[in-house]
Amino acid sequence: MPEVECKLCLKKFYGKPYFIKNGWAKYCSSACQYEARRNGKILPCEICGKGTYKQLKKLEKSKSGKFFCSKSCQTVWRNQEFIGIKHHNWKTGLFAYRSVLGRNKIPKICVLCRTKDERVLAVHHVDKNRKNNLVSNLAWLCNNCHFLVHHYKDESLKFKKNLSVYKARSKSS
Repeated sequence: MPEVECKLCLKKFYGKPYFIKNGWAKYCSSACQYEARRNGKILPCEICGKGTYKQLKKLEKSKSGKFFCSKSCQTVWRNQEFIGIKHHNWKTGLFAYRSVLGRNKIPKICVLCRTKDERVLAVHHVDKNRKNNLVSNLAWLCNNCHFLVHHYKDESLKFKKNLSVYKARSKSS
């Protein structure tokens, strides 16, 4: 049998005369044949940086111009990108204050009694305006302390005093 050189890896292999005559004996293995047919690019994942192969067709169809190695990396990006007004289910944002504190990594601890039980924590609006969802206007309170702050003036003053100490601590760390 005649010896032929692989077009991809340049390895020598034996090709059947009939295959050579018909132009089929070009690659030493099906793996080399598959690799030679690929015409896309290897691009880094937007989230983790891992290299991932994308076909030319996929490169042209991308709306964002960003590429990901897996659905989980794509979901991480999408959850960072499409929040608030950009989210397709966005209505008014009046009830988004819990997620605002979560996104800004404010620790879930009651400002007054220091409880860490997430089941009893609620978000308190410092200026009592529910439409003002700025991080500086929001604080975590347990349900009991939240009631006391709204209904008792001395507890409200105690809250404001603790809040200034709490905000100073969170800025320094």
